[in-house]
Amino acid sequence: MFTGLIEELGSVVALQGKSLKIRCNHVQDDLDLGDSIAVNGVCLTIINYSPQSIDAEVMPVTLETTNLGVLRPGASVNLERAMRLGDRLGGHLVSGHVDGTASIVKLQQKQDARLVTMQIPKELLSFVIPKGSIAVDGISLTVAQLAGNQVTVSLVGHTQKHTTLTGKRVGDIVNIECDQIGKYVNQLLGTQYADKTEGSLNLGFLQKQGFFR
Repeated sequence: MFTGLIEELGSVVALQGKSLKIRCNHVQDDLDLGDSIAVNGVCLTIINYSPQSIDAEVMPVTLETTNLGVLRPGASVNLERAMRLGDRLGGHLVSGHVDGTASIVKLQQKQDARLVTMQIPKELLSFVIPKGSIAVDGISLTVAQLAGNQVTVSLVGHTQKHTTLTGKRVGDIVNIECDQIGKYVNQLLGTQYADKTEGSLNLGFLQKQGFFR
């Protein structure tokens, strides 16, 4: 489990077969073989490390369904080690299991903030709400605006300086992970999952109990 707070920017050395080698400075300091690390928001397993780099195992399906498959030597990636129990949860709960990819359709500078608008797959819209949490390339962000299937996030100065999003251009592809709690709630209450019997957990039941009108 991760928090979406990026610890370091790494640089891709090579992607060979199932191994992704990344040059980095300090995320490897307390890693062991088999540990998890988020690379652009994708949870990967450490298979080797040195004082200068890490090697992570990447499955073919991961390369096909995330933006890791288009990485080239020299590309910058967001890195975050798995959180420890007892750590501050400064971002939000991020599993590292990417729900899909999105294309950047608009970039704006608004005073000190940088606004990034992405077109996300329609099947993910039910998990996204204004002011809710979303992970973009592993970065914990707040949904600033939702219009149709376009989601806008706002990058504060720190995020602009210490993540890869500042260098993105219109047309670039980013990894999207929707809020995990929202996905569970959606599955519990969605019409394709909810049991319609009396007393079951569904919208009608919650309304009857006074949770909303």
